[in-house]
Amino acid sequence: MPATSSSVGSGAAGAANFAGSKSRRYNYFEPRGKRATHYEDVTVDVQPDPERYLIQDWIISFNNGQGAYVKDNTRAQSSNWHAFRAPDQEWERTHYQRQSKIETMVQSVIANARKSGAPRSFDKVWCRILQTHLGAWKHAEFGLATSLMQAQRYGYTQMINNATLTNSSYKMRLTQDITLYLAEIGLDIEGWNDDLGKQAWLEDPIWQPTREAIETIMGTADYLEQYFAINIVFEPLVGELFRSGFLMQAAAANNDFITPPVISAAEADYERNLANTIDLMYLLANDEKHGAENRALFQTWLRLHGELADKAAASLQPIWSQPHSKPISFEDARAVSQERIGHIVGELGLSR
Repeated sequence: MPATSSSVGSGAAGAANFAGSKSRRYNYFEPRGKRATHYEDVTVDVQPDPERYLIQDWIISFNNGQGAYVKDNTRAQSSNWHAFRAPDQEWERTHYQRQSKIETMVQSVIANARKSGAPRSFDKVWCRILQTHLGAWKHAEFGLATSLMQAQRYGYTQMINNATLTNSSYKMRLTQDITLYLAEIGLDIEGWNDDLGKQAWLEDPIWQPTREAIETIMGTADYLEQYFAINIVFEPLVGELFRSGFLMQAAAANNDFITPPVISAAEADYERNLANTIDLMYLLANDEKHGAENRALFQTWLRLHGELADKAAASLQPIWSQPHSKPISFEDARAVSQERIGHIVGELGLSR
């Protein structure tokens, strides 16, 4: 009996034949460019989808009958969830390589600084600021990392999940970097108190609106709303404002040349995460079937989380007046962040 071209009764993934199914060039998907990249080869369609190449429903389902991944984990809609390709092309190997290089750089900076006695030359008021406010900020980064870690479980495609999870990993690394950095320089500074950061995060009125903004994001059930709220709204209005607009501006003026390189990796992280987020949201905002509905949805997310982020940013203002040397005003730093988010939402056809 001649063999059939496909085993229709089989429940195995990939049981149906399709153009290129026997190829070793992974040409069963349409690449973003002329040729598939390594990132696409190891990411696209790694996660099964009954609508693509499977002849049966989900291989694994929950007790309620839902498959392993469902589209209604977000209110956003797409004509083709698989169209997204992360611009940073990050996958497992490249992610570990980049994280390793950053950690090597950070630890080298801290070790060399301590060896030269640099922490002892910090302005005394600045030392208190690092203990209190940089110590508080690590909790903000941890909250965002936790939110993204939860969100990535619900993405409909491996490409979306990869982008969300690497975003979480970057923030978890920064949380660790700040924790270790403060602990290490604290060994060289008399009277150092590692508990001030946690105390400020939990009790200081300056930080409570930031807590509210982050905890609101963490409590959101829609995974794309979490991703949108973090990178499109919170990061430019609060994250960059504090990291670039305060720490990296004021540190050197207060005899601290160590904090900026430790924090600088986070700004490079955000540029990558922002590019990924904009690319995904742009596809959804301009979807041929659901674009108008998605833009209306994004506008509601922008309004809700924008109000909380604005409140958080305004509450941080007193920090700018605390250092002895004040190279930049809060108003100037805030103006930069407002211009920044204006450009970001403008790319998506949204308005504040």
